[in-house]
This record gives sequence, C-alpha cells and structure tokens, in this order.
Amino acid sequence: MKQISIILFIIVTAIHLFASLKKNKKIRNISKPFILLSLFLFYIFSVDKPQPSVILALLFSWIGDLLLIPPGLKWFTAGGISFMISHFFFALSYLKEIDFNRVNILYIVVLVLFYMISVYYIFDKLKPHLPESIFIPMVLYLLINGMMNCFAIFRYITSPSLYRLITVAGALLFFISDTCLFFVRFDKNSKLKTHFLIMLTYSIGEFLIVLGLILK
Repeated sequence: MKQISIILFIIVTAIHLFASLKKNKKIRNISKPFILLSLFLFYIFSVDKPQPSVILALLFSWIGDLLLIPPGLKWFTAGGISFMISHFFFALSYLKEIDFNRVNILYIVVLVLFYMISVYYIFDKLKPHLPESIFIPMVLYLLINGMMNCFAIFRYITSPSLYRLITVAGALLFFISDTCLFFVRFDKNSKLKTHFLIMLTYSIGEFLIVLGLILK
C-alpha cells in the first residue's frame, strides 16, 4: 500500500503540474485534493506509529488546498488560516526532537533575522498590490511559515542527519511556494503567470517534509 500511495502521489502531482502549466483550471481543481490525500496515505503506511501532530499538519494542509480552490478573498483567507494551523503542527512535530541546549544562540538570532528580513522584503514588493484588510494577516502567515522553517533547522542542528536535512529542504520549498502564490495571486505585473512553480515547490516541499519525518 505504501508503494501504491507514492505512485498515486507522483501520478496525481504530474497531472496537476501539467494542468497548471497549460492553465487548465478544471483539471487543476479536480487533481489538487488528491496530492495531499495520497501523501497522507504514504505517511500512514510508512510508519509504525503515526505522529498525531504530523497527521494534523497534513490534514490542515489538505483542507487548505480545498479552501483555495474556489475564487474569492474569503476563501483565500480561510485557506491561509488552515495552512497556518498546518505550519504550527509541523513545527510541533520538529519541536519534539529539538534540544535547544545544542542550538547556538547565534544561529537562532541569525535565522530569525533572516526570515524577518525576507518577509519584510517580500511584502515591501507586494504591498502596492494587496488589499489592506489582509496585509497584516498575510505578513503574520508568512512569519509563521518562517518559524516552521526555523524549527526544522533547529531540529537538524540538534542532531545533523540526512533525513533531518531533507525536512529542512522541504520546509524551505514550502516557504518559496507560499511566496510565489502571493505574487501570482495579487501582483498582475509579476513574471510568475501560472500556478506551476507554486505547486511544484509545494508538492515537493510537502513530500520532503514527510519523507524526512518517515526516515527518522
């Protein structure tokens, strides 16, 4: 079943990416819910004792995918809230394996500053294109994504290993995906015109996060 679920993930993701490249909204909407569903099954069938925090992180990511399908700012906001909860649960999954006594305070300061500066730069570019009502919530959302990234890195620093590095790479791709989404959705002058890069980084990012949690 593990092999079947990962094959399903690859097939559905490939179909969705092709539809994104061709701007086929109908196929994108049909295939999108099955990306996280197949990844969820892959996780469940790959571990002896699934972590509740990982299950909830994937569940809220899946709900976020569904909520982002309909057009409109309210649906976009609802999807963002769901993904924000997902980031919290992923961070909680990493936190269980972090020993902050092994994490140099300098690393913490540098990482926090890096993500804060990155978020500032991103929204400095986006601000002219964003509705005022969601500007602060979107900044908060991306900061929470950055926090999730920091925790993934702290987990790696605590005990460096390949599987923890894989999760770090996945978290970073998730951050990139969200950034791309904001520009595609709101900046009409952006060079990003399709959802292809958004879903490529998102799908691989979620997969690498889950793979890193499975391999431990």
